[in-house]
Amino acid sequence: MATVAVSAALVVPLAATPSSATTVHGSAAVRQDGTAETRAQLRELARKLVEEGVPGVTVRVDDGHGRPIEISEQAAWTKKDHRLRADDEVREASNTKTVMATLVLQLVAEHRLALTDPVDKWLPGQVRNGRAITLRMLLNHTSGLFDYTDDPALAPALTGQDTHVWTSTEILSLVRRHPALFEPGTEWSYSNTNYIAIGAVLEKATGKTLAALVRDRIAGPLGLRHTFYATGSAWHDRHAHGYEPDAAHMPPDVPDEFRNYAGPQHDDHVDVTGDYVTADGADAAIVSTAGDWSRFYGALMSGRLLPAAQLAEMRTTVPEIGPEDPDELGYGLGIETAKTDCGTVWDHVGIVPGYATYNVTDSTGRRTASFFFATSTLPTKQAHQTGAALMDAVNCAIFD
Repeated sequence: MATVAVSAALVVPLAATPSSATTVHGSAAVRQDGTAETRAQLRELARKLVEEGVPGVTVRVDDGHGRPIEISEQAAWTKKDHRLRADDEVREASNTKTVMATLVLQLVAEHRLALTDPVDKWLPGQVRNGRAITLRMLLNHTSGLFDYTDDPALAPALTGQDTHVWTSTEILSLVRRHPALFEPGTEWSYSNTNYIAIGAVLEKATGKTLAALVRDRIAGPLGLRHTFYATGSAWHDRHAHGYEPDAAHMPPDVPDEFRNYAGPQHDDHVDVTGDYVTADGADAAIVSTAGDWSRFYGALMSGRLLPAAQLAEMRTTVPEIGPEDPDELGYGLGIETAKTDCGTVWDHVGIVPGYATYNVTDSTGRRTASFFFATSTLPTKQAHQTGAALMDAVNCAIFD
């Protein structure tokens, strides 16, 4: 799962791994047609998703030529809460990992951290197998650490029911009770725990909070006015509302612990916009906009944020599926790569209650795209298929 431990069958298909739907079938026509045709196809898919039960959808595509395509569609019942726009602030969830990896690599370039550092150097005794797990293993999900979002004790925090803010120390202590999934460095398994540990290392190495690091090293220098590390439920500007089905309308195979979300209820949904997922940290806490994220990707991929050596480290990937199929999907340091019929993309996915986000770029950062769903729960198999089709179309649209 990308961020929230809800049933994989009910979440956007790209959430099973950071993007398990990136293989493109029959989408080459998107690339060959002009901007008008691309816009029409993207809008049709967004409208179809809303018709299939997604409360709201936004899409932004910048192919590096002229004005970006921006699309927003929403269910009529949501308009009493907010008129959705493609430049609204949203919870970026696990896209946060790309920013955390960038911060680590900046400190590597400054010789304040090393990717070969064992976790125990910075967090002695706090992480199982901490002497054998390196910072690189945390960043590329080869540590073998249990994913804290799979522990039932976190369900109240992940559904907005628990007001206690979980610290990294508390989460790592909880995870130490679980056996390792495999020996460090031998396999790949996506685990949010890795980035909880990364966040703790960043704060230990710098003496600064993660909010300050994001502000001073990323958002401030790039002029990202709507990008910040959230430490509570407050937003900075106009923002998209996020929703989950209420308990009576939740798909039947959602686990009991994820059927009840905190927040105002209306129109068979719970408005979770004001919820603060109190276990979110370095794995999922950043808020941003599609436009801000496009600028971030542009700066990252062009080398403005990282020297060439560290950018190359970020792009050094391990296979997600296994060594027998290394070309399907690869995970680098806080970012994923996939080969599509239209070109190679770099991307990440984020899922938290009410917010599903996907951000993608080419290798130069000149072509970027994002989409957002105003829910983490897709109600039907058809909605899953339409969500995958939108991902395919977005991936190809940046190469128009």
